[in-house]
Amino acid sequence: MAHKPVGSNQILDVTGTSARSSAIAQQSDSMRVVAIGTDPATGHTAPVVHVKVESGDPTATSANYVISAGQAEVISIGKPLSQRVVGVSTTGTSTIIDFPEGTGSPFSVGDHVSLTAFDNQTYLQFSHKEVTAVDNSAGFNGLHGTRITVDNDYGVGYAHTQPKRYAELRSSIKIAAITSSGSNPAKLHFQQVQTSGGAN
Repeated sequence: MAHKPVGSNQILDVTGTSARSSAIAQQSDSMRVVAIGTDPATGHTAPVVHVKVESGDPTATSANYVISAGQAEVISIGKPLSQRVVGVSTTGTSTIIDFPEGTGSPFSVGDHVSLTAFDNQTYLQFSHKEVTAVDNSAGFNGLHGTRITVDNDYGVGYAHTQPKRYAELRSSIKIAAITSSGSNPAKLHFQQVQTSGGAN
């Protein structure tokens, strides 16, 4: 099976206590993971790692997907979601995102999302915040596209702000991992990939 790397390889130090990555902007439906532990030539037990990937803030347990040291696996992480943003407004404690008229929201309540903006509007950006409401009602204050509410606190209020060039809201995920009882610490390498072809 052929893999096309997406984004950068990241590394998570894994022990007997669940560790969690920072937010990852989702760009693929697959995550390649491999645990690297102590060289078996030293006589130490190779680590076994349990992995959990989700939209929120996951905590890994021994009930989650298991991988052995040195054995690369590809985990399905679901379809990546994204949408152009045409308006941002907030009272400071939550944020309303407007999508273009004629489109809808690919996001549902409970999803976590990250906003990227450009042209001196990086102050609008936020990372890995939960969607708390989706409004598909017709017509509000002259706007006729779908809007969502996100649990993002800018700390200040913004009236309806239209991104100057382009802004994008994208689904984001985190990965958590823990070693099995008695296993040595490991480093979990993980990277989004696109896959093609047949079996390994």
